[in-house]
Amino acid sequence: MAPTDSERSAAAILSSLTIVVPAYNESARIDATLARIFAWRALRAPDCEIVVVDDGSRDDTVQRASRAGQGQAHFRVEALGRNRGKGAAVRRGVQQATRQWVLFSDADLSTPIEEIDKLLAAVAAGADIAIASRDTAGSTIDRRQPAYREAMGRTFNALVRALAVPGIADTQCGFKLFAAEAARRCFSRMTIERFAFDVEVLYIARRLGYRIAEVGVRWVNDDRSTVSPVRDAARMLTDVARIRWRHRGVS
Repeated sequence: MAPTDSERSAAAILSSLTIVVPAYNESARIDATLARIFAWRALRAPDCEIVVVDDGSRDDTVQRASRAGQGQAHFRVEALGRNRGKGAAVRRGVQQATRQWVLFSDADLSTPIEEIDKLLAAVAAGADIAIASRDTAGSTIDRRQPAYREAMGRTFNALVRALAVPGIADTQCGFKLFAAEAARRCFSRMTIERFAFDVEVLYIARRLGYRIAEVGVRWVNDDRSTVSPVRDAARMLTDVARIRWRHRGVS
């Protein structure tokens, strides 16, 4: 069931929110990330649920996240057991979410958790899904990516608009807020488990009739990206090219 108008207010969303944090080899920063999310929650959303989903890390991300969350209410760590991809981790978090709204946030917090207020305004205005963007009105970039990564990102986004989701400038920013029903319906149909999963989920959402708002946010590049500019970019483009065929019957 879609949220009612009263369930779309910022206060109502924050009182019934699950935050999903996909994590892969995040030992170096998961403590600081969770400390910042816990501090924000204490001030703004004390009933918010937080789910860290480890994507088969080779380091001690699971142990560190578990220790960081000791004594924290509405917090748990899920582990996929083997590396399957960020999309698979987010899907597990959506499956485990118990609240009416689901935010997924990259573990590097390149989009600061405080930027959720901008997404809250979009869903309060009627969107079912609000996605953060680095390339639309209101966005600011405090620390930019290297020029070659920015050029590759622009090329990828242009192809995404042509092949899958016209009108969306930035599908890949890892900070997205969903009505839980929309998240479950979209992610249950998702077939891409690695970095192009965002494109597929947004494509499915449009096919299912959900309203998507793209919102400019503050973004700070973290140089410790796990995305390979060659291997992963090629895989992403291949996956995007297949999306329309895979979901030709979605309704």
